[in-house]
Amino acid sequence: MVADTGRRESVAGGDARVGVSRTGRPRVTSRAALERLGFELFARQGFDATTVDDIAAAAGIGRRTFFRYFASKNDLVWGDFEEQLLRLEDLLAATDPGVPMMDALRGVVVEFNRFDPAVVPWHRERMTLILRVPTLQADSTVRYTTWREHVTAFAARRMGVPVSDLLPRLLGHAALAACIAAYEHWLGDEGADLGVLLDRAVGQLAVGFEGFEG
Repeated sequence: MVADTGRRESVAGGDARVGVSRTGRPRVTSRAALERLGFELFARQGFDATTVDDIAAAAGIGRRTFFRYFASKNDLVWGDFEEQLLRLEDLLAATDPGVPMMDALRGVVVEFNRFDPAVVPWHRERMTLILRVPTLQADSTVRYTTWREHVTAFAARRMGVPVSDLLPRLLGHAALAACIAAYEHWLGDEGADLGVLLDRAVGQLAVGFEGFEG
């Protein structure tokens, strides 16, 4: 559920400029290009086996320069997640009060995760790392807490209750679980449409699971 902007990912896909260092090595000149190099190394060597020094060397920059772009190797995987959380907050705040809460939430989730087709392969690589690399799981839990809090606050406003109330908390947790389930299904089926899966998963929360018992 890291919603990458098409602009950034098109750069990460190969439009970022690469200069030449004084030593003759290619030198990365953008955050997005450094992301691309990191992802290429993760695919070739594995996330755990790739170090910050490996990425910096491939980029033709020093270790200290790497940390001007990203605070850690984990941050490189997540990209501009903090900025995207602000976008999520804006989308939730802009929902029409006349639209039922769950319909509004479903629409926001689908829009938040909408990508240009050229972006999809990069987003798939990013989410594969986030959801399948064990060493990233703890980091994922911390970051997704903020995502969940935005949804909880939205639900509390719609319900007219405090954010500490059980029901908005429940919806925040359930919405996150639904989105993760949709992403896991998407990663296992390259032919699946992510938007359709997210729409179905969040929509199912509105109607529950009665009638599915075996």
